[in-house]
Amino acid sequence: MTWSFSIGRLFGSEIRIHATFFLLLLWIGMAAYLSDGPAAALENVVFVIAIFGCVLAHEYGHVLTARRYGIATPDITLLPIGGMARLQRMPENPTQEIIVALAGPTVNIVIFIGLLAIFGPSMNLGQLEQIENPDIGFVGRLAAVNLFLALFNLLPAFPMDGGRVFRAVLSYFTDRLTATRAAAGAGQILAFGFGFLGLTTGNVILLLIAIFIFMAAGAESSEVEMRSVARTMLARDAMITSYESLAPDDSLHAAQSALIRTTQHEFPVRNPDGSLAGFLTRSAIFHDSNSERANRRVETEMITNVPSVMLDAGLDAVLDALHQDNAPAVAVTDKAGRMIGYVTRENIGELMVVHGRA
Repeated sequence: MTWSFSIGRLFGSEIRIHATFFLLLLWIGMAAYLSDGPAAALENVVFVIAIFGCVLAHEYGHVLTARRYGIATPDITLLPIGGMARLQRMPENPTQEIIVALAGPTVNIVIFIGLLAIFGPSMNLGQLEQIENPDIGFVGRLAAVNLFLALFNLLPAFPMDGGRVFRAVLSYFTDRLTATRAAAGAGQILAFGFGFLGLTTGNVILLLIAIFIFMAAGAESSEVEMRSVARTMLARDAMITSYESLAPDDSLHAAQSALIRTTQHEFPVRNPDGSLAGFLTRSAIFHDSNSERANRRVETEMITNVPSVMLDAGLDAVLDALHQDNAPAVAVTDKAGRMIGYVTRENIGELMVVHGRA
């Protein structure tokens, strides 16, 4: 995800923080400072960091459970509105999907019970409704937030965990595509509700959550629909066969000229023997557009870990490779292992549009 950077790895997954997360901390810190002074600002910033620690634990609930079914998670990104674990795929077995989906809220319930035990018997459920009340105490408010996170994520609408449970339950009685459309529709209805509340109350965070839910629900539905169509097609149906390639010792200036001369967003880089050395992306060319760096060789900036599939591989295998490796393209090879074309996310999307109109 753009505008995010890595802060390390834990249990085999990279942890990334989006730049806007720091804007949230700054906003909360400044608001508390202007209202109650530096001590309150520090407490509120620490409280938000603690909340996101719980959000990260929630995401690892999904990650470690999905790993039991052979599903890896390349990274987890923390955003101002929550966390997002990029699973290679969601289990298509309904029972497995329910287990993976419920793992996250279960972590929050466990944290809630643990903090409640630490806080002591003096806390009552009525206090849980007053998260913003500093008189409740740091631990009590954090317990309340975890209960809220668990209940909120169990709403039966995409992209919340409850929406995935809803989709999985429907999948027992209908096909996955129909179940996904129902769960995504519920998510978008919920987004409209949040958006209305955000507008009428002036709550900016609620508006952001509404926009995120609406877009994520639509994206999930489109992804499943694309995979449904992809299962009926092969890599040969989507591959690009007319393209311009570069050599490893070409200059980045030559790559800039090729970018202007063609409509390509990425360029295969071929060795002298014709084998694939890697791919050079448009973003890499733009990044090195200044005159000093433009004299560098293509091989210094190209991506080398490019996945490949056979010509007769299913298009769903291409989608898996694009998603799992976060690669700019997937090379399509013949039986001898020679590259005869490549597939990108963009041209799969174009294929889907054409297929939909056919």
